Order: sequence, then C-alpha cells, then structure tokens
Amino acid sequence: MTNVGPWTSVSMPYASGQRGDAWGAEAAEHGGVGTQKLLSVEEVAAPATIARMLGLTSGEAVVVRRRLMLFDGRPVELTDSYYPATMARGTRLAEARKIPGGAVALLADLGHPPRRISEDVSARLATADEQTTLQLGEPSCVLVLARTLFTENDLPTEASVMTMTADGRQLRYELTP
Repeated sequence: MTNVGPWTSVSMPYASGQRGDAWGAEAAEHGGVGTQKLLSVEEVAAPATIARMLGLTSGEAVVVRRRLMLFDGRPVELTDSYYPATMARGTRLAEARKIPGGAVALLADLGHPPRRISEDVSARLATADEQTTLQLGEPSCVLVLARTLFTENDLPTEASVMTMTADGRQLRYELTP
C-alpha cells in the first residue's frame, strides 16, 4: 500500500506511473505468485460506460487490453483497460504483447503521467462467462473496480474495469485529514 498525499490506497502502485510489476509485488506480499495472461488487444467502439469514463462520445474508437490475472496459477481477476485510440494507436498499448514497465509507465513516457485517480467499487453476481473464466461456482459474487486515470490537466488517459473474485478480497482506502 502506498501513501500519496491525503489518500492511502491499495491501487496506488498500479496507477503511480512507476515501472515494475505491481501485481507480482502485491501477490508476493500475500505469499503467492502473481502472473497475468494477455487475452486480447483490439480497437473497438467505446461502450457507453467507457466513453463516459474517458470523456469520449459513445462509440468513439478505443484500444482495449484484456487480461486475466492469476494468483499461484488460479484466476482471480479479469482486467479490461481502455485507452482513447487517438492516444494508443501506433504505440505498444495497441500491440498484443506485454508492455515492459506497465501501461501507466508507458503513458507517462508518452507525456501523459497520472495525477488523479477516480474509482468506483461495486459488487454483483458473476455472469456465466465470468464464472467459467474465474472458475467460480453458481451463483457467485464478484467485486468490480472501475478506475479512471487523469493527467495533470484532467485529461482521462486510461479506464480500467477489474472484475475480481470476492473470496478474501479486500479493497482498502484511508483518508488523512
């Protein structure tokens, strides 16, 4: 967990723009090995929710990177990260391969360092596809974390939707007055 300004959040290592494997480090803190599998990278029309998160028009082009996060080889999270296509085209964000140092560090290298984060957390029943991919029973609940990264001048650069198994998962936020 990282302390930045008045907020402390388990999300900060992922959104700091620092190079490294934040998921691997978090998993190691919990006594396991964190890996990920890149499922796909494609340019698509932005769904309404993603368009809203990125300040785009519904249907505007975005690049989505879909990943499956694993803890000791067990699937624990589906992560879909979206980038405005105008920002991602011609960069590693649009390539179907791992990004050394992470996507947020690449965004910083491209002149878009993160300065503000907005997150929404919700819970719901898992869909049939999520139950299969995350190896969940029926019915099962999932946690959904929707996070948007903004630059210094409030430009949204990344919208991520993380669908997590609820087993033993805890999201922690603290505010220091």
